[in-house]
Amino acid sequence: MGDEKKMLSKRNSMPPDGVSAWSCASQRSMPSAKPDRLYRVWPGNNRFLCGGRLVLGPDAGSLYLSSFLIGCPAITFCTRMLVRIKEHDPLYGYGVLTAGIILTVLDLTFLYMTSVRDPGIVPRNFRPPEEDDLETPRQSMEWASGKTSNNVRVPRTKDVVVNGYTVKVKFCDTCRLYRPARASHCSICNNCVQRFDHHCPWVGQCIGLRNYRFFILFISSSTFLCLYVFTFSLINLLRKSGPLLNSMSDDVVSVVLVCYCFVVVWFVGGLTVFHFYLMSTNQTTYENFRYRYDKGKNPHNLGVIHNLKQIFFTKIPPPAVDFREMVLVQDVVIPETPSYRDGFIGVRKNFDIEVGNKLNKNGSVVVSGHLPAQPAQRPTSQDEAFASKARNFDVCRRTVGPSTTGV
Repeated sequence: MGDEKKMLSKRNSMPPDGVSAWSCASQRSMPSAKPDRLYRVWPGNNRFLCGGRLVLGPDAGSLYLSSFLIGCPAITFCTRMLVRIKEHDPLYGYGVLTAGIILTVLDLTFLYMTSVRDPGIVPRNFRPPEEDDLETPRQSMEWASGKTSNNVRVPRTKDVVVNGYTVKVKFCDTCRLYRPARASHCSICNNCVQRFDHHCPWVGQCIGLRNYRFFILFISSSTFLCLYVFTFSLINLLRKSGPLLNSMSDDVVSVVLVCYCFVVVWFVGGLTVFHFYLMSTNQTTYENFRYRYDKGKNPHNLGVIHNLKQIFFTKIPPPAVDFREMVLVQDVVIPETPSYRDGFIGVRKNFDIEVGNKLNKNGSVVVSGHLPAQPAQRPTSQDEAFASKARNFDVCRRTVGPSTTGV
């Protein structure tokens, strides 16, 4: 494979101690490396298109409904203007039609740009966050073997400094890392997302650091499109000569569009106003609903001008996870011999932690580890000697019985 299989960052790599411990436990445990794209083994609930280039949420099917609710009235309005364009002035008719088409295309474009972008997914951690945070050195190996429920204890919060203010960040048990400031774990997508705002069911995606700008443009263009269709549909009714009731009976399409847009604009318009308030105060929906800054100063608030500039006029950071990257998937057979105190690290038969490890039909566990691209190696003589001692110890224990010396 050569350079095609790149090694991920050290923070996101599976420690080799866990693999060697399994290999030493039994001679049947021969690791075999299989290269694959990261998006194929990603433990989150995301859907991927175009070979991992497009990242969608698990409820991406709601895009069909959103596209219908936007496109159906907009296309109906444009069709109505095209059919009855002879009834209007050419400048008025073609001008309204062209603007309606442009607004519809922009609105749908912002919708899909919000939905198919990586919202700012935080890479999962397959190593202990810091050796100083673990109570004993041995817990670093226990972390790799998945024995983190009872033995490995990591502080639940950690202090970080943001703009001169000390804020607490929480430890995520699923991603096994300290979340960045303003990040949160989405239970629907099963990912930690940077600057997590909320999970929007209408776009089927989390709204975070990398797609919040497009989400604002989407709801703003939706509001403007509703007002546009409502206004010109009402104008079409008022331009007709005669009583208004006769005009309404003659142009039922415009009546339906006026009623539909009048109802929808309260929803998307209110959402747009609310998010412009959040942007002006540099808050997220998640932070606002939890009343996080009611009793203290918001360390992220830099003033209205700078807050809006941060949203609209700054460069969007690159994705933290390259889902098209080639990684190695290790198939490791779980040893049947149980562990004992300071010997090799045993693993439970039903080991299947949330970081994405999967059990094969043959009883092996697929560790989605980001390892260097190197061929599998046979156990060294030292490993074979250690495994031999472990087997002898197990045979003696079954023959003689439990030891009373505390070994």
